[in-house]
Amino acid sequence: MDLTSIKDPSFLKGMTNQQLEKLSKDIRRFLIEKLSVTGGHIGPNLGVVELTIALHKAFNSPKDKIIWDVGHQSYVHKILTGRACEFDTLRQFKGLCGFPKRSESEHDVWETGHSSTSLSAAMGMAIARDLKKEKSYILPVIGDGALTGGMALEALNHIGHEKKNMIVILNDNEMSIAPNVGALHNVLGRLRTSGKYNGVKDELELLLKKIPAVGGVLAATAERVKDSLKYMLVSGMFFEELGFTYLGPVDGHNFEDLFENIAFAKKTEGPVIIHVITKKGKGYHPAESDKIGTWHGTGPYKTETGDFVKPSFSPPSWSGLVSETVRKIARTDNRVVAITPAMPVGSKLEGFAKEFPDRMFDVGIAEQHAATVAAGLASQNMKPFLAIYSTFLQRAYDQVVHDICRQNLNVFIGIDRAGLVGADGETHQGVFDIAFLRHVPNLVLMMPKDENEGQHMVYTALSYDDGPIAMRFPRGNGIGVQMDDSFKAIPIGTWEVLKDGRDAAILTFGTTIPMAMEAAAEMENKGISVKVVNARFIKPLDEEMLAGILEDGMPILTIEEAVLQGGFGSSVIEFAHDHGYFKNVIDRMGIPDKFIEHGSVDKLLDEIGFTVDSAISRLSILAAKKQQRA
Repeated sequence: MDLTSIKDPSFLKGMTNQQLEKLSKDIRRFLIEKLSVTGGHIGPNLGVVELTIALHKAFNSPKDKIIWDVGHQSYVHKILTGRACEFDTLRQFKGLCGFPKRSESEHDVWETGHSSTSLSAAMGMAIARDLKKEKSYILPVIGDGALTGGMALEALNHIGHEKKNMIVILNDNEMSIAPNVGALHNVLGRLRTSGKYNGVKDELELLLKKIPAVGGVLAATAERVKDSLKYMLVSGMFFEELGFTYLGPVDGHNFEDLFENIAFAKKTEGPVIIHVITKKGKGYHPAESDKIGTWHGTGPYKTETGDFVKPSFSPPSWSGLVSETVRKIARTDNRVVAITPAMPVGSKLEGFAKEFPDRMFDVGIAEQHAATVAAGLASQNMKPFLAIYSTFLQRAYDQVVHDICRQNLNVFIGIDRAGLVGADGETHQGVFDIAFLRHVPNLVLMMPKDENEGQHMVYTALSYDDGPIAMRFPRGNGIGVQMDDSFKAIPIGTWEVLKDGRDAAILTFGTTIPMAMEAAAEMENKGISVKVVNARFIKPLDEEMLAGILEDGMPILTIEEAVLQGGFGSSVIEFAHDHGYFKNVIDRMGIPDKFIEHGSVDKLLDEIGFTVDSAISRLSILAAKKQQRA
């Protein structure tokens, strides 16, 4: 079938199961081919092909609301809703988004890129439907990994209490980004192997009917037998006790099984959970055989072999550098413990976990819990390293404030993917962390200029005993600098002059230092001398150096790959104001007050005017203003 000819899902209504199976093969072939060029979330999407087809055949989107949790498994949904012709642009600048996007299609009723939100959103939509006296099905699709998120459990509790009509699809592939952990995962494991819940329940009821319930004693005995048997035989009672009708387990690749259970769910009053078992990566051997999450999301690859297309040589990844430095320090300090909220592969902690299995804790998709566990460890004189992406640290903000910083505990937060991340777009750009961390008391915040300074900052963080300390670092690889053989601590709150100058100063850090150096060199050719400072400590500022620059009357340009509002540049302006430097001209470059969509980082930076040319233009204006004042 020509998938690019699909306009909407209505064509599915008249198709037989045999035709749907053929369509499933066509979609898998299409995804494997297209994603080999663009990269993307191949594993999750190959696993939900039949499930997505079944939902769109059985229901009427967008009247019926299909809500994808996380959203990285929505590619099949996009194909069936008329967007196959755009897949050559997937995750590229101005192209098709890799997550649901309301502006793309009326069928995308909820936008997300973070997990565990679908059930709460579904509850809101169900309440709105009932208040407006409308008739529609609400269908959140949530994975077994996302179900462990605290927000999802809060929503389950509320939905079960309110008894709203809703059909929750639990897509259980036994693995989210990494192998799932936790007691709830074990409950689902028992369900997978226990056989059909409804069949067991029917047999139980038949057995109880044979018990002569005559008189109070026998009736009470029958009830005790019923209670003991249902808990012994039926793990689905976990959901039923929360107020849901449980259906499953269902073969998520079998249309007959899917349609039978969907039909039953449609007739059931109140909330229903259909527990669907799927195979992540199904239909493509390299992805199907993946056990650690490598094929969850990938760059380009060779379809024939599954080999990833990578440059022949590249410097170590930032995630790898940081985790391996923590690992080295852990060999001489048994207080060092690593914690990750379901990102051991992304955070490159596999080596640490292998060497120190009893000191590595993957807590699942539970960022708030991870932060407070780290605080608990630190309260007992341990040295916890919390490895977390910038975008996911947003979810643990209260715990950082209330549990870590307020108690001034020695937690080292490794803020991965800080700055623009590119293809994953709005939901994953790590541009807010400076603004939401800078104002929190007790916290030290820093960012290295290169890998060598990065390893020294990790050592600094794990040697620091005066409270919480966080280090931001970008996605991708380092720049390939020479590494020192031994670690050294960097004095807290000290900056570094990379190039001296007298006419203006650039204060920056991390990934934007090359931009600053290039702009300064260009200004030098124009006869304007620009000082470039590696402002590696975002908090605390190097007040002595900053005061000296302000005393010299130099105009200042701050550059940060982060939001301007409340960012590093704001702290420089605050310092100047608070210390009476009212005559200095200070300009700021950073991320404007809008969400940045997906695309290559270079194109995104160019679009928002975050370029060397822009820095040169701003510096020229600053220098001219200084001359006018002179």
